[in-house]
Amino acid sequence: MATDLVHASWNRIDAWLREHAPRTFATLRPPAGDEEIAAAQEELGVTFPPDLVASLLRHDGAPEGPEAFRFDTGDRLLGVSGILADTRFLRGIDQGPDGETEDYWLHDYVKFASYDVTSDGLLLDCRTGRDSFGAIGRFFDETGTGFGQADSLGGHLAELADTLERGRDAGLVTFNGRLIWEGPPPARPEWSADDPLPSPDEQLPELDLSYGPTDLLHVSRLDGHEELGALIAVLPYERVAEAARKQVRRLAVDSGLNDYPEVAAALDAWERGTARPRPDRADPLALRLRAVLARADAVRDHTRRWAAEKIALGIWGSPYRSVCESAEIRSHFTSDWRADLHEDLGGLPLPPMPDDRFWGTLNNPAVDSSWYAAQYAQDQG
Repeated sequence: MATDLVHASWNRIDAWLREHAPRTFATLRPPAGDEEIAAAQEELGVTFPPDLVASLLRHDGAPEGPEAFRFDTGDRLLGVSGILADTRFLRGIDQGPDGETEDYWLHDYVKFASYDVTSDGLLLDCRTGRDSFGAIGRFFDETGTGFGQADSLGGHLAELADTLERGRDAGLVTFNGRLIWEGPPPARPEWSADDPLPSPDEQLPELDLSYGPTDLLHVSRLDGHEELGALIAVLPYERVAEAARKQVRRLAVDSGLNDYPEVAAALDAWERGTARPRPDRADPLALRLRAVLARADAVRDHTRRWAAEKIALGIWGSPYRSVCESAEIRSHFTSDWRADLHEDLGGLPLPPMPDDRFWGTLNNPAVDSSWYAAQYAQDQG
């Protein structure tokens, strides 16, 4: 039976998630009921392909949130209620005088996975009596529907199981019990570190030195790092400063900028606890970083430009901002950036995913969480 492939694939997916990403596995809901599935088909006026029924009888979707089970397209598996809500919404989109357009949305398309940020997602063709019955397409809110994802949900789940079992080679990461889809960083051309140091009079891009060591970090920069951001927010200043130093060194090594003697010497001095004054026009490190900006601009190497900017930020700016932004740029060089950041923060137990209450009750003078604090105070009366 075609549904056997659904059950076999879910067996493989569930087993892999239990072992490698138990928090993601825990978001998969128990089975939907037969009557609930039948009522959904009647309400939508369609016949679900047997593969969709079999899948719902295994897992009734996953709730919204950063820990939710998602396909490698970034789409969250929907349960019966989500299928009803999202499909009804897409049916209500005005497609002009013709009412329905096959390459946008048809009445008998049923959405079964949602990108959440927009109305994009995966759908099944539920037009019975056609060769395309059960085929998977993808809906983009700007361009409409395109097929070619898979001939059936069973086949799609089997491909997903194959991908999980290939592990990192397939562009997935596990961290803190979660499955995260993240493509491998692209290969980058090597840079020679033999360039002579430019003179102070050479025309070079300027470094942005508008920041300072005591600048406040807005909570939004931490929130994007999820549980790692929450850990940074509650650590003492000295621990964050140490992590910032380690992150900048990793970034310099990743980008090849550590091969420049001016960069390596400055980071060595930082490790020894030597404070570095604001640079003048003849400062060797500032000249080297400005030369890197010029070279990166010439070859359109944005990530190395960003790396040079974050090295300057680390040495002359706030450690809270530095540790966050260095980690963000390292994500362009390695898929292990989360684990590395956690290690540099001391490998301490990670807090839960931060929510509005977490940020509203945060007491850290280095972090601007005033908006959340005001909202929390208002909610508490």
